[in-house]
Amino acid sequence: MTKNLSRTIKNFRLENNLSQEFIAEKLKMSRQTYMQIEKGERELTIPEAQKIASIFSMSLKDLIDGDKKEMVVDLEKEKKIKKTSESEMRIIIPSANVKKFKEVLLYILEKVGARPNIGETAIYKLLYFIDFDYYEKFEEQLIGAKYIKNHFGPTPVEFKKITDKMIEKGEIEKIRSKYFRHEQKKYLPHRPADLKILSAQEIQHIDEVLARLAWKNATELSNYSHSDTPWRVHKTGEEISYETVFYRDDDHSVRNYEDEL
Repeated sequence: MTKNLSRTIKNFRLENNLSQEFIAEKLKMSRQTYMQIEKGERELTIPEAQKIASIFSMSLKDLIDGDKKEMVVDLEKEKKIKKTSESEMRIIIPSANVKKFKEVLLYILEKVGARPNIGETAIYKLLYFIDFDYYEKFEEQLIGAKYIKNHFGPTPVEFKKITDKMIEKGEIEKIRSKYFRHEQKKYLPHRPADLKILSAQEIQHIDEVLARLAWKNATELSNYSHSDTPWRVHKTGEEISYETVFYRDDDHSVRNYEDEL
């Protein structure tokens, strides 16, 4: 393995805030063996390289080339759409969706954020099921966030940009903690959610999703999202289509289609 590839793997691991122990566990090897990979002292097998690429939500070719598409998130719709390069994916988020995203996130944090199992990865999945379950039941969007498929499950692409702004404004605080032996990012709310922008139906729906899923840990939520049709039918790195909720199996569907016959 070239030094460039070993350096690329290390850089992508650090960018994704992943520990050597985590990657080693996914590759089913010891941390010491994985450290040899990052040092360029051990050759990667093709399956190992494919697994590492999947963890970083990229293709094997992009991993080898050291090229990861940059996702550019604009929180408000622009009058002029900026030209994007081939290495960028531009996501335009209307301001109304940003407002709803913030208030739903604050509501989740108020309700279940203090639970030890609710870190950043678990929040991703709760937001996903809130959005996709609502779309399946009512054929309307609640937050309308955009989610991509990655190794950990559906990930809202707006999350980092929005939470960074909220931290800057003092609306939430990000802290690091431990959940069992895993590093965990948690968020603490510094103001209550403004529920005036949510309907009674939307609030009831969010409560139902939290009651059903918020007791699961990040791994259980990821496994559950991985077996959901919208995640399964897309390729790594693709935006997940809301329309695929209508092809869910019985374990994930939240709509009673028989009553509509």
